[in-house]
Amino acid sequence: RMSRHAKKLRDHDINPCLAETDATTKCMNDNNYNKDMCTDYFLKYKNCRKFWHGIMMQRKRSGVKPEMPSAEERKKILESMG
Repeated sequence: RMSRHAKKLRDHDINPCLAETDATTKCMNDNNYNKDMCTDYFLKYKNCRKFWHGIMMQRKRSGVKPEMPSAEERKKILESMG
């Protein structure tokens, strides 16, 4: 059974970087945990976290709830940016 924390990390509405997390994990598994082989994946994950953290802080300052947009909202935000 997954812990409550693990379930949250697997929830698209809570974790905006689920695809990047999975891609990084897969790369690490496929490359015998050689981090050097997965640099691009780590970078994409880091950029994803940074981007959504910025959005979250902006919403927090503006008093918008929830602070993390839902998966559907995030899709619209990304589409509006091209």
